Amino acid sequence: VQLQASGGGLVQAGGSLRLSCAASGSIFRVDTMGWYRQVPGKQRELVATVTSGGTTNYADSVKGRFTVSRDNAKNTVYLQMNSLKPEDTAVYYCNADIVSRRFYPSINRWGQGTHVTVSS
Repeated sequence: VQLQASGGGLVQAGGSLRLSCAASGSIFRVDTMGWYRQVPGKQRELVATVTSGGTTNYADSVKGRFTVSRDNAKNTVYLQMNSLKPEDTAVYYCNADIVSRRFYPSINRWGQGTHVTVSS
C-alpha cells in the first residue's frame, strides 16, 4: 500500500493550489485521510483531516482558506488551498488509516511529501 501525493509548487501570496493524494495497493477500506505539513526545524503539524463519512477537522491557521475533501471510490484525498500566505510554505504530507484486508487492523500510512512554496 502506498500514498502518492501531487500538486505542489510555487505560487504567489493570495494564490491557490490543489493537492491530491491517492492510495493504491491492497486496500479493503480507507478510514481517516488528511494532510500535515512540516517546515525545517519544526515538528510536523496537522493541516486538515476528513473521515470516510465526510467529517472534517482543520488547523485554526487554515480555517476558511483550505478545504479538504475525498473521493472514496478513488481512495483519494484533496486539499484545496486558497488565499495562500508565505507562512503556508512547507512540505505537505498526506496521511491515511488503511485497512488492507477484512478483519485486519488499520495501519497509518504517510505519503512522500510535496513542496508548497508561497512567495510574498
